[in-house]
Amino acid sequence: MKWPRASRRVLRWAGAVMIVMAIWMTAPLLLRRIAFFRVRQVELVGIRYLDADQVLAALRLAPQASVYDDTDMLAERLRGLDGVADAVVSRRPPGSLKVIVREIEPVALLMNGRGALEPVDADGRALPYDLTGLDLPVVPAADSAVVGVLARVQAFDPALFQTIDAARRTPSLRGGGAVLLELGAHRVLLGNDAGPEVIEAVVLVARDLAARRRSYAELDARFDGQIVVRRRSRATGIGSV
Repeated sequence: MKWPRASRRVLRWAGAVMIVMAIWMTAPLLLRRIAFFRVRQVELVGIRYLDADQVLAALRLAPQASVYDDTDMLAERLRGLDGVADAVVSRRPPGSLKVIVREIEPVALLMNGRGALEPVDADGRALPYDLTGLDLPVVPAADSAVVGVLARVQAFDPALFQTIDAARRTPSLRGGGAVLLELGAHRVLLGNDAGPEVIEAVVLVARDLAARRRSYAELDARFDGQIVVRRRSRATGIGSV
């Protein structure tokens, strides 16, 4: 029985596709055994806080590691490292790997039980970062409300965040608690749920007061739609202006 010419062409194309797929699937297995493709260099991208040697150690590369080894597995190993939010590993044949790391951003320095400072993230979890070069607000406890407010300020107004020296929870007459930010001689009171519009309002009021050369000690942003300006903070017992 003769196959129609069109059917023979389809069969040839199907066979060619299967051969290509087989080569595609087996090529990495074959290439891994070739010394020419052994990993000789690792390029690290995105490392700001983590130690490079620590990241390289987390990859757990064997002496005979190949660029054609499973890169997804390598990335998964890095994601298990404290301080890493995400990681991608890509091949750069013949002998290099490119590792892109996204670190968890530190938002505060926590005074631990030993009297030493350690960086924490937006959930209050300790991060394995060197303190060198970290200019962050100091918090007395890993309070999710406090570090949560700091994380939002950091995201919405980095310039304001850089001026914060310390932060802590403070009682609120309105209930629900509040967060007190210390900025040099100034203080800012924010509700636990303060969002970008409240943070922006605080910045605008502070700029307006500076432009008019009006001194103040405290900005209270816990009230809906308004910022209360106090010449001296409530800690000194003087009212608002």
